[in-house]
Amino acid sequence: MGIPQNPERLQPQTTPSASTAPSSSSNRKDPSTLPPEALALTDKLFDFARQGATVSLNQYISAGIPVNLTNHKGDTLLMLAAYHGHVPTVKMLVEKGADVNALNERGQSPIAGAVFKGYEDEGGVVEVLVQGGADLFAGQPNAVDSARMFRRERCLRLFGVEEGST
Repeated sequence: MGIPQNPERLQPQTTPSASTAPSSSSNRKDPSTLPPEALALTDKLFDFARQGATVSLNQYISAGIPVNLTNHKGDTLLMLAAYHGHVPTVKMLVEKGADVNALNERGQSPIAGAVFKGYEDEGGVVEVLVQGGADLFAGQPNAVDSARMFRRERCLRLFGVEEGST
């Protein structure tokens, strides 16, 4: 019986932050060398982030799962929670010390993903990430460029930039 091939696998590494370029996967552990139980757990954790299962995810992080765990694409738990609009999960991950400026392998940041998805409501994901210290100019496209591109006027006001300024 072989290890099932699922793209959502543990990638035990430090995620790149806004000050570094996305890294190649060459310094990551080959997921196929992990035990099936570990692979199943990581699938579960990334699903918790996507689904906004804050309490469950918090229990695992409190028990020692790295808050900056990444999948095969370099997406962190925070990036997945932000992209899917789960404010309580994003808040918990930020409070637990998640890197709000971690970039995935495509050079995307959690805040730019949240801007793209339109989570700009008061108290929404974008606001939580700004309050958590997100770098508005991290990644490609960055949050400011994304807000301009998708005409997210509330984001631009929150960011303190005007439509045409740089």
